[in-house]
Amino acid sequence: MRRFLFYITFLLTPLMTFGQVGEHRSDLSIGFNGGYALNSIGFAPKVAQGMHGGITGGFSYRYICEKYFNTICSIYGEVNYANLGWKENIVDIDDQKVVNQMTGLTDEYSRTMSYLQVPIFAHLAWGKEEKGLQVFINLGPQFGYYLNESTETNFTLENMNLSQRANKRITQYSMPVENKFDYGIAVGGGLELSLKHIGHFLLDGRYYYGLGNIYGDSKRDFFQKSNHGTITIKMAYLFDLVKYNPNNKN
Repeated sequence: MRRFLFYITFLLTPLMTFGQVGEHRSDLSIGFNGGYALNSIGFAPKVAQGMHGGITGGFSYRYICEKYFNTICSIYGEVNYANLGWKENIVDIDDQKVVNQMTGLTDEYSRTMSYLQVPIFAHLAWGKEEKGLQVFINLGPQFGYYLNESTETNFTLENMNLSQRANKRITQYSMPVENKFDYGIAVGGGLELSLKHIGHFLLDGRYYYGLGNIYGDSKRDFFQKSNHGTITIKMAYLFDLVKYNPNNKN
C-alpha cells in the first residue's frame, strides 16, 4: 500500500504543479461513457490465454482547473461497470486446439468477472478550448470492487482432455475470486471534439495494470501473481455544468 500511495503522489504531482502557476479555470462537466475492454490475468505460474472481451461504461466527470502555457490541466474521473476476466488458450504441444474425445468439441474455458471501477486521472490536453479538436493524455490510479463472476466452458473436470494439453494447469478452474478490492495504474490518450452549446465528445484508449491480485499471493498460495491487465477503447460525452468566464473577476 505504501508503494501504491507513492505512485499516486508521483502521478498527480505535475497537475498540482501546474495549478500553482497557470491561468485559472473552473469548468465542471459531467456525462457518460461506454466502450469495450480486452482483459487478461497475469498468472504466475503462467496460464496460456487469449484476450477476454467485455463491455464497460458508466458516469464521467471532469474539472478543468488550470491552463499552463498551452496545456489544459484537469482532473478526469469515471464510475464504471466493467466485465473483465480471462479466456484460456487450450492447445497441445503443436499449438493445435485440443479436441475433447467425449464431446468431439475443442475445449474452451473463459471466466467473466464484473467490477465497479473508479479511475481518477490527471488529464492533460492541447488544442482548442471552446470549439474544435484537442489531443489529450490520461494518467492516474484506478480502483475496483469485485461484484460477481460466471464461467463459460464446454467440458467438466471429469471429461476434460488433459493428457493432450501443453499446459496442464487447471487449479484456477475451481478457485473463486478471493480479493474483492482491486487497484492499479492506468495510462492512455485520445481526441476530444468540443462543440459550443452541444458538449464534448471524447475518444480514448488506455491500458490498466493491476497492482493487486485476484487470488492470495502468500508462499502457501498456488499463484504468486494474478493481476488484471486491460486494454480499453471507449467514447464519452460531457456537457458543461459550470463554465469559467475570464471577464468575470468577482
